[in-house]
Amino acid sequence: MKFSVFTASTPDWTPSQAAETLAGQGWDGIEWRVVDDRPADGQPVPADRAFWVGNRSTWQFTGIVDQVGEIARTTDAAGLGYSGIGGYQPVADHEGVETMLRVTAELGARQVRVTMPMYRRERERTGATYGQLFDRTRADLEWAAGRAADLGVKALVELHHTTITPSASAALRLLDGLDPAHVGVVHDLGNLVIEGQEDHLAAFELLGPYLAHAHVKNARWVDTGDTRADGSRVWQHEWAPLRDGQASVGEYLDALRQVGYDGWVTVEDFSTALPLAERTADNLAYLRSLVPVTA
Repeated sequence: MKFSVFTASTPDWTPSQAAETLAGQGWDGIEWRVVDDRPADGQPVPADRAFWVGNRSTWQFTGIVDQVGEIARTTDAAGLGYSGIGGYQPVADHEGVETMLRVTAELGARQVRVTMPMYRRERERTGATYGQLFDRTRADLEWAAGRAADLGVKALVELHHTTITPSASAALRLLDGLDPAHVGVVHDLGNLVIEGQEDHLAAFELLGPYLAHAHVKNARWVDTGDTRADGSRVWQHEWAPLRDGQASVGEYLDALRQVGYDGWVTVEDFSTALPLAERTADNLAYLRSLVPVTA
């Protein structure tokens, strides 16, 4: 397995700082975050929100075509590989997806995430049922898979809470029949703590050739101390260090090995207990203790 870091989780560093630091720590690759992210002027951003607002390791989507050369130079200078591109373009936005597929092809990054609709949000916005959203998204994904094939890359669907694909079973239903050479699944350990949990080995076997990428982070549920009107307790999820969440990273990696997965494992640690540089270095040491380099 090869280890990389998704720069959504390195908000303090510029792209060059992220690439140089991660390479110096011994990471194999990097997964660049590409999205328009500009915080409101003069507004301080809390540490737990800095991953998604004002993240300095982000390449802005607007004008991304003109930044391809700089992305390549930054990555190549550090000697890092691409585990993929962390795109945020909705699959229904064909123009945006086309742009990200082309950028991925030009970089030689091989695969890029396209985002799935959030079920409750879209139902409230449009009135669409899950079935209607599914059918629309399937049509969009068929188009994306075709364009990915034309460009020699792969469009990725992430298992993500609140979307129409929170689980491996849901994602397989959406992708089934499409060419796994050009569309695949990002299996995400931490997201599944929140929604979509299935036995990892069963999920990997179910996905088969659609298992294209693995994201590793961890999460836990905490009791807020509040109760609902019906008397039930209110729990909420929070991100946790890799060792401290409810999921076992070691068991996860072992299940990946059992199905012969030898691809990228990308860390996106959104915990804040340790300073960023210490956090990334410790995460790599932990992963390597679980998957020795010689394995």
